[in-house]
Amino acid sequence: MDETIELNLRKSFELAMRTREKGNHPFGAVLADESGKIILEGENNVVTEGDITGHAETNLVREACREFDTEFLSRCTLYASTEPCPMCAGAIYWSGIRKVVYGLSQDQFYSGVLGGVGGDGFRLACEDVLSHGEHEVAVIGPMLEEEASKVHEGFWT
Repeated sequence: MDETIELNLRKSFELAMRTREKGNHPFGAVLADESGKIILEGENNVVTEGDITGHAETNLVREACREFDTEFLSRCTLYASTEPCPMCAGAIYWSGIRKVVYGLSQDQFYSGVLGGVGGDGFRLACEDVLSHGEHEVAVIGPMLEEEASKVHEGFWT
């Protein structure tokens, strides 16, 4: 695994823990430019903002679209602590971001972290959503999955 990928993915795990400490769901995301430098961070704020669309990736994409044009975003990579849900995958697609790297897979989140019970999300892989677009979005993951799952330990019970 490339060192930059590993560092940026671990930063998304740190953000997930930070957002958890603020009382939100433990999900984090970062955006890196084409050299791998982190340029934006996103945290989940579903609970504290009372906004069910306040997922880390969607919050990050909103900010990225305000700050950068689509051409620039097409050279960026979004790193997510957990595989983006279909809503977030759609936001990523429409932003023009062309690469996603994630830690914990949805399968492992629902079956491992949640133990097969609970969770009312769409169980549709990020890659499946993104594969139906007009432009390609590379999806890499899961990576560092055991480490990625640690931010969820004890949260959902």
